[in-house]
Amino acid sequence: MTEELVRRNYSEGTVRVYLQHVEEFARFFNRPPNQLGPDHIRKYTAHLFETRKLSSSAVCQQVAALRFFYVKTFRKGWSIEDTPYPKRESRLPLILSVEEVSRLIDAADTPYHRTLLMIAYGTGARRAEIVNLQLVDIDKSMMRIHIREGKGGKDREVPLSPTLYDELRQHYRRLERKPAVWLFPGGPYHTSDGPISDKVVWHACRNAAELAGLRKAVHPHTLRHCFATHHYDSGTDLCTLQKLLGHYDLNQTMRYIHLSNRHMKALDNPLDRLPQFIGKTQA
Repeated sequence: MTEELVRRNYSEGTVRVYLQHVEEFARFFNRPPNQLGPDHIRKYTAHLFETRKLSSSAVCQQVAALRFFYVKTFRKGWSIEDTPYPKRESRLPLILSVEEVSRLIDAADTPYHRTLLMIAYGTGARRAEIVNLQLVDIDKSMMRIHIREGKGGKDREVPLSPTLYDELRQHYRRLERKPAVWLFPGGPYHTSDGPISDKVVWHACRNAAELAGLRKAVHPHTLRHCFATHHYDSGTDLCTLQKLLGHYDLNQTMRYIHLSNRHMKALDNPLDRLPQFIGKTQA
């Protein structure tokens, strides 16, 4: 299964998660995967909802992993009806205010982690895209960052802010061993020839959220949502935002209209127009 996922250019994070889901599925029935089928997947899906209380998005990911394993790796001729995806819940993502993002970045436990949080918020890049950034992707002359092989293998360009560029220069100077390729080298002292794991970005975000005293469930993708929402609040149009995020469909980008404060603040609430409250809200 690993070879098939790599051959299809799935990200490191997706490979790891898919393998974990298949292992958990086999462990649940205490049988090897080749002895299990669609009926077991349907029973397992019910278990994920009823016992483990997982969200529909989390269950969909597990079903996708099992489908890939059996249909793409084992070449099972199952139809979609054999292993249907559960109905997805229509939930808006959580976002932070500008002030909360500022607190999060300032609470980073190391300068290295601070840089990771700044690039996550300053570019809207996904975890896997951040860890795969190379030195040549930072274009000072054009003030752009080249994000290669994003979701779906799609490259894109995002603006490089002067603040982020200055932070990246300091980041490079702080590295004990200057990397030849990767912007964020891995290893205990960041001296490895390979990049960091995307788990490092996750831990950097979670640790900073705890230190900042944020009660919201903050993760790296939260900063991507904040990047998009705060951009829209500042007047960036949806088509430009779609390109910055690397979305195939504009409908994916339109969710940020619902998260934006731009229109909310301009609304005239009918409660404030009731006679007994007129004039009191400004007092």
